[in-house]
Amino acid sequence: MPFIIAALGALAAIYFFVIRARGAADMASEVLDAANDVRLAARRFGFTRRTNIHPVEAIEDPDIALASLGVAFVELDKLPTQEQREALNRAMARVTEKGLNDAEELAVLGRWMVTECGTPDQAVTRLARKLYKMRGADGFGPAMEVIKMVSEAGSGQLSVKQKEALEDISRAFRIS
Repeated sequence: MPFIIAALGALAAIYFFVIRARGAADMASEVLDAANDVRLAARRFGFTRRTNIHPVEAIEDPDIALASLGVAFVELDKLPTQEQREALNRAMARVTEKGLNDAEELAVLGRWMVTECGTPDQAVTRLARKLYKMRGADGFGPAMEVIKMVSEAGSGQLSVKQKEALEDISRAFRIS
């Protein structure tokens, strides 16, 4: 009888470790897929990372900067909801006059840009300055349109950090 109990215990332990190993393999696969999504989005929009230059400074397409700014703004208010992400994608599709699939890829690349900046606060400041360098004062309107559509999708109320971010964006675009 003790032999049967020990055998059942060993089988349960093996089953437990097999399930854990499968879970770890699935998680590793998802991480690799996410990295591949960023790589493909970067390639599609012509973004190339340069050595010894921050990725935001390497942006040449204003749409990438705009999407990244939108992602950073959304992430200032805790974790974005699915509704806010969809609103960001719709806003980007409308403002950039690209399809929804392109807008989703821009958001993926934008999320990576925010991560490279460290925090969403730092990303907003850096990306607003970059967008101003690329488009001048003409970039302010599209940025505000994206931010407006995203903020309406959430609770409708801006958080304290988002209000501060709007001030940072205004300063970056030299608007009093």
